[in-house]
Amino acid sequence: MSSKEIVARTEDGTAYELSGPEDAPVVVLIHGLGLNRHLWRWHEPALSIRYRVLNYDLFGHGDSTPPPATPSLSLFSTQLSDLLDRLGIQSCAIVGFSLGGMINRRFALDYPQCTGALAILNSPHERSPEAQRLVEERAAQTADGGPAATIDATIERWFTAEFRAAQPTVTALVRRWVLANDPMSYSQCRQVLANGVVELIGPRPPITQATLVMTAENDSGSTPAMTHSIAAEIPGAQTIIVPKLQHMGLVEQPSQFTEPLLRFLGEALSDT
Repeated sequence: MSSKEIVARTEDGTAYELSGPEDAPVVVLIHGLGLNRHLWRWHEPALSIRYRVLNYDLFGHGDSTPPPATPSLSLFSTQLSDLLDRLGIQSCAIVGFSLGGMINRRFALDYPQCTGALAILNSPHERSPEAQRLVEERAAQTADGGPAATIDATIERWFTAEFRAAQPTVTALVRRWVLANDPMSYSQCRQVLANGVVELIGPRPPITQATLVMTAENDSGSTPAMTHSIAAEIPGAQTIIVPKLQHMGLVEQPSQFTEPLLRFLGEALSDT
């Protein structure tokens, strides 16, 4: 039996949705910086046929309340832990996009007993000095001017020119999601994206859960080299590089991500 429940907020202010069979293995979806749980609208229907899907908004995003403290990977890891506790979920697979792929790694380090598997999508890792300078500059621009200060360049980095021309309604929707963010909260979360990677490099003890690491060929902020570096630090991790696309490949061509996810989850959760 499949059901869908929409809960405005938990006691601590986290907005979430549940879909899929109630007795199925749980798959958690974590969106990226400036986005919200609706990012997964192109993937959740297929995932919820087989899995109990938990989809929520990070603090300071979507319908969740502002962060209760200065944002950090640990704060977001604790947010997820508290949500799982509230729902009585003891173990789950966690799919994280971009910042969400940093948060699910932090969560796996903090709560390994609750982490059944990881899918890390278009997520950054150790940057070159030049790349780190650029991401810090963008964070500073956001601090000065809010999400609007960098939104045009962001949309160009996220979507291919062909998609922007062919699907202006979709890119306009994503633009609205980003611009809806509170400027201060968005700026603080962007600092987490810029500087939080350091604590994920060469984790000790290492992450040992079954892991899939994916990105797109032309994702300038979460490059194929970064994807291979993440996988190299996780024993047995699988890597997939989707040709031609950029950061928002999972929106441009959802099936290129949903289908590998379903295959991976089918293998990783087969004994659940």
